[in-house]
Order: sequence, then structure tokens, then C-alpha cells
Amino acid sequence: MAKAKSAFVCTECGAEYRKWQGQCSSCQEWNTLSEVHLASARPGSGAAPGRSGYAGDLSREVIDLGKVDLSEVPRMSSTFAEFDRVLGGGLVPGSAVLLGGNPGAGKSTLLLQTACKLAQQRRILYVTGEESLSQVAMRAHRLQLPTNGLKMLAETSVETILAVSEREKPEILVIDSIQTMHLEDISSAPGGVAQVRESAAALTRFAKKTNTVLLLVGHVTKDGTLAGPKVLEHMIDASLLLEGGADSRFRTLRGQKNRFGAVNELGVFAMLEQGLKEVKNPSAIFLSRQEEQAPGSLVMVVWEGTRPILVEVQALVDESALGNPRRVAVGVDQNRLAMLLAVLNRHGGLFTGDQDVFLNVVGGVKVLETSADLAVLLAVVSSLQNRALPKELVVFGEVGLSGEIRPVPSGQERIAEAAKHGFLRAIVPRANAPKQAPKGMEVIAVDKLSDALEAL
Repeated sequence: MAKAKSAFVCTECGAEYRKWQGQCSSCQEWNTLSEVHLASARPGSGAAPGRSGYAGDLSREVIDLGKVDLSEVPRMSSTFAEFDRVLGGGLVPGSAVLLGGNPGAGKSTLLLQTACKLAQQRRILYVTGEESLSQVAMRAHRLQLPTNGLKMLAETSVETILAVSEREKPEILVIDSIQTMHLEDISSAPGGVAQVRESAAALTRFAKKTNTVLLLVGHVTKDGTLAGPKVLEHMIDASLLLEGGADSRFRTLRGQKNRFGAVNELGVFAMLEQGLKEVKNPSAIFLSRQEEQAPGSLVMVVWEGTRPILVEVQALVDESALGNPRRVAVGVDQNRLAMLLAVLNRHGGLFTGDQDVFLNVVGGVKVLETSADLAVLLAVVSSLQNRALPKELVVFGEVGLSGEIRPVPSGQERIAEAAKHGFLRAIVPRANAPKQAPKGMEVIAVDKLSDALEAL
């Protein structure tokens, strides 16, 4: 018998090696190589090679790019406006979408709500590999969802799922979850690198071939990244992450990769007894502030995907009892906080080297853009001097290493969003200042950090 071929695949970046080694040469990570048994090619599966020596179907036609049909692919609504926003407008036929999140975040709940509502109009096949059919039915009954019309299958074999899908011909196929699926030809256990990669590849090929929407549920690791090989994220069309702890009422759905829409689009949901309910005005929930303004609190305008959102940032500066003062940041990059404090010392004349600095973005929002720089510094200054900032003040702008205030994208839309929520003053970069401020709002344009400190 022929010896079974195997390779060693890095679980972080997907690089392959002929033999095991301690460190991956591509991503420099240690102890991330796992052995994968490669299935041998079936006899007669390949076409006879042509004169050039290459095998394959030579009947394929080459199409000029200018003749490609540009008609927009029809999308299907998920019945959730926030879900459709993150997807880029809805579900695209033939696409593969991976939904990840921590245990208890609401991945299965969101997909079950979507499947039950869509099943009244379309053909849906919901495959559960982690729960029994009675458990899924109990959850649907508790959430008061319509259960008639939704086809269910409790199975973990990919071959069986594909055979049933060929018979049922669903428009949407839900797999919960990809870590429980397995192929008979792969000898490793479900959840391993080989099983996850090959199972996802087989399901994705079926979705592309039959024009079926494929929704995959994925687990996450301890650091919050999607579990499994990195190549899994390259196979799919959209990667979504549902964030929010069990102690938080709100969940945020963020698009990390999307071939059919904007990246970093954000959708907000509230977890209720009847399941997830979309929040159409996220700024309202993130601005639940106290009547009496406290030092260190300030509102900033961040841009998430295609819309502005107002969030509150809180800073606490206190004398350090340690030789090495602490820098703790929740919701923003901790390294960027350290850099901004150095800019504040050099160009603002305020020293925080002997102070503990704690920073928190209210509501569990993670700010990924640099427009929060100016708001972070002004909140730190407010707490350092123990002076509360005006409640009607909103701030945004990027701070450079030389103390200049740089403009940020979509400045006009940010100012309009702040004015809509009743803010009366705004400190913004000069390049983002409008020619005519919104009615009843004072816009203060600044060029340097010192100008912003004087404007307070």
C-alpha cells in the first residue's frame, strides 16, 4: 500500500512544511505546527495533460473584463437591519459568511432568529452539531419564534450534510458550528486543523456551485481571535465577530472581512428575554450620562463603517504608589495611550510620568481609529486637573507626534451627528471645520494641541 502523505500546517498563518519544526518561519510563532494527513487524489479525477504538460479542462473560455455583467447581485434581507448593515446590504447568494464570538455571546441565537423568520418565505436548512433538535426547539419556543417551515438536521458528517443539501436544495445553509464538522477521509479529530480547513472548503465549494448562502458559526480562542487555521478566513467571503460578555446587555457585531461591503462596520444589538433586538440609534445607549458632569469624562465621535457614533471616554489620573506607574486602557490601544501621554508632556507641558492613568470607553465599544486621540488627551487633562468639562462639548481629531491636530475622514458628518444629539460646542481639526456650523452649535477649529488646551 502507498504510504499516506502528511504535512505540518501552522494554525496561525496556514503555512505548510514537510516536517515539524518548533517555530513557524512565516509568522514567527512557536509550537503552532500541527500534522495534517493529506488525502490522496482519486484515480482518474484529473484530465489528461495537454501538450504543455498541464492537466485541466481546456474548454474554459477567457472573458474580457469589460464584457463582464455589472448588474448588481440581488441580496436577501436577514430581517435584521443591523445585521444587513454589517453584511453590506444583506445576504448574497453563493457567499460564505463566518460568524464568531465568545461562548454565550448569542451566535446561535442570532442565526436561529434569522433562520426562523426567513423560513416563512425561503428554504432554510439549519444543521446543528453541538445541540440536539429538542434543545434547539426549546430555545425557539422560549424566544417565541415561528418554527413552521424551518428544516432541521442534527449531523456532524460533511458528506451527509452535502447529500441532504443536494436533496433539499436550500437557499440558506446554516452550520452550527464548523468546529464540530468532520470528513471521513481525514483521520484527525473534529476541530483539528485539517478537519476545519477541509470541511469549510467542501461546504464553501457546495455554496459556490449551487448559489447557496452559507452561514458558519466559529469558535474563538482566549485572545478573541477565530479558532482554527488562518486559511479559514481566506476561504470565506465575510468574517463577522459578535462581541459582548455575559454580564453586558448589549452585543456588537463587527465586520472584520467583507467582500460585499465595508470593513469594520458595526451593528448593535440588545440581549433581551425574547432574544437579540437591534438598536437603531447606538449613540443614544452609549451616551447615558449622569446629570452632574464628573472630571475626566468627555464625548467623542467615532466612525464605524458607514456611520458616526457618539461614545463617552472616561479617564482617571491618580498618584502612583508604585515605582512604575500603570497605564491601563479598555477600548483603545494601550500603546497609543502611552504615545499620547508623551505628546502631552512634550507639547502640552503636562507631566504624567509619576501618575497612574486609567482609560475606559463606556459601553464596551472598541475604538480602532485615530480620531479618538484628542478626546483621550483632553479627558486625561480634565482628570489630572480635577476640572469637569462642559457636558455639551464633543471632541474628535488625530494627534501627531509633533503636537499637530490632523484631520479625520467624514468630519462634516461627525459634526452633524453631534448637533443632532444636542451638543452645543465641538473642538475639531481646522481642516474638518465646516464653512457654516450647524444652527445653535459652536465649532472651535484647532491646529495644535496647545490650541485645544487653551480652548478648554
